[in-house]
Amino acid sequence: MNDPILLASMAALLLVIGAFAGVLAGLLGVGGGIVLVPAFFYAFGVLGFDGPSLMQICLGTSLATIVVTSLRSVDSHNRKGVVDWEILRSWAPAIALGAVIGVLTVAGLGSRLLQAIFGGLAGLIGLYMLVGRSDWRLAETMPSEPVRSAIAFPMGFLSVLMGIGGGSFGVPLMTLFGIPIHRAVATAAGFGVVIAVPSTLGFFLVEATDNVPPLTIGSVNLIAFGLIVVMTLLTAPLGASLAHRLDPKPLKRIFGAFLLIVALNMLGEAVLA
Repeated sequence: MNDPILLASMAALLLVIGAFAGVLAGLLGVGGGIVLVPAFFYAFGVLGFDGPSLMQICLGTSLATIVVTSLRSVDSHNRKGVVDWEILRSWAPAIALGAVIGVLTVAGLGSRLLQAIFGGLAGLIGLYMLVGRSDWRLAETMPSEPVRSAIAFPMGFLSVLMGIGGGSFGVPLMTLFGIPIHRAVATAAGFGVVIAVPSTLGFFLVEATDNVPPLTIGSVNLIAFGLIVVMTLLTAPLGASLAHRLDPKPLKRIFGAFLLIVALNMLGEAVLA
């Protein structure tokens, strides 16, 4: 576990992953978790850390990074006055409850089943990015209770099962209810805080077993956490800068196709492993 060559290889892989995730987050408004979880899974597997708790570590570590990146993001959006605090405050309790139940569920599931869940949900998100349209609507206003909680709870629950913040589910959902895209993205950053903080605390208590990466506490790898946070904070502004110069729509279609390939690969490994 303390082999310096192994540790250096692990650090190099994680730096590349963090840079890629940061650029994508800034360029496409895609939460880092949708990239980090499969990247962690394959990187740790290549390095030989392929124990039965591998997916729990990937999910827990991804959510730990989201605590930092989503706090920074929501602060940045709040300075521009685009966070819808009424939506965030009213949806937060059900989202947080869903996140806590999600951690308890993940703790009792095997890595293969978690791979299959991630693959299935990531495939749906990728499909939406490929064919979804900005003018699709379910209604022109956000729902009231009890519909609000009925939507918010599974958002928190499913986000934890995927190791992601609130953006991948929250942004499409809010735009379907008539919220402008910029306000939806800003508010979803707040969803990320509500999801990631309680779930990360929970993952510190979910003990990973057998063949885990060094400096793993519970199901959170501290090396990956530190390196990914540094790289995403450095490279996300680059992605945001590129977004102003490039048309994001075809890029989202390309990323949606890429996500479908990743999802199918995860599903295939879960079935055939």
